[in-house]
Amino acid sequence: MSRLYEMLASTAEGYAYERAKPFAGSEFGNFVRHDLALEAKKRLIFLPYDLTVKASVGAGKWAGVPWLGFFDPLITKSATNGFYVVYLINAQTRDIYLSLNQGTTAVYQEFGETRGRKVLERRALDIRERVSDFANNFDISPIDLGSDESLPSGYAAGHSFGRRYSPEVIDEDMFDSDFEQMLAAYEALIDRGGTTPTDVLRDDADSTSIEEVRKYSLSKRIERAAGVRKAVLQRRNAVCEGCGFDPEVHMKYSGPPEKTPLDVHHTSPVNWLAEGESRRYKIPDDFYVLCPTCHRMIHKQSDPSDLDYLRDSIQFVHKFKPK
Repeated sequence: MSRLYEMLASTAEGYAYERAKPFAGSEFGNFVRHDLALEAKKRLIFLPYDLTVKASVGAGKWAGVPWLGFFDPLITKSATNGFYVVYLINAQTRDIYLSLNQGTTAVYQEFGETRGRKVLERRALDIRERVSDFANNFDISPIDLGSDESLPSGYAAGHSFGRRYSPEVIDEDMFDSDFEQMLAAYEALIDRGGTTPTDVLRDDADSTSIEEVRKYSLSKRIERAAGVRKAVLQRRNAVCEGCGFDPEVHMKYSGPPEKTPLDVHHTSPVNWLAEGESRRYKIPDDFYVLCPTCHRMIHKQSDPSDLDYLRDSIQFVHKFKPK
């Protein structure tokens, strides 16, 4: 039987009993946070995804529902925001749910709990429609987490589609196949624009071609990913590589480098990737530093990596020729 499933089943079987004990220093809690998460990371070794893995039984006190989550850093690194793949456990029935789900905390903070659950439900439907080719292979019925606490209620509302695994019956091949298919669905959702409405994606990309819109959206997500901007600006000069605009010289900017009024641009390879291909990138080699105007213009080029073409097109005052 799958080692990952065995450990999830062990968590489900022991959770109701263990949560009656003190939270601090719990060996069971350490097993979930460390051993279970480590086994999940091992499961990813031969799959083409760069994901952050976390497991939780609560923060400071036992959670209503323990979970094991998989997070793409382009979207989120935690279960509080964005969208992600997660195993959720009903501690009463010991059922394990694989789910494409959403960050409850951020939605609650913005809309309040009652309205927030409605927002999560609506977005769950939008997710299902955007990756319907994957959703059709899973169960779209509601999930029962055995808890009416705030966060579990949000997890139930944010569930888009997935699979329930009973502790009495497990098809190992299906469990493994579902896991890989769900990660593929997750990456497809990112490739297709995530939860951003299509009309917003089109306006931002200034295009009506859905393929071009999706590629532009993915490129922007990479540029805005946590840590990318700061790392690129630390290793490349904070001067526009297109027109030569220097915030320190031309507008007397004196703030921290990561706050400079310049963009980081991920070069063209991402625009040439087919859906589902690896999106690994190298810092700083795969990025340019550009002012907002040059950044917008380079995305309009047939080859968004051709910096020389961009420079040759510039006719305004900050134009310069590289040495």
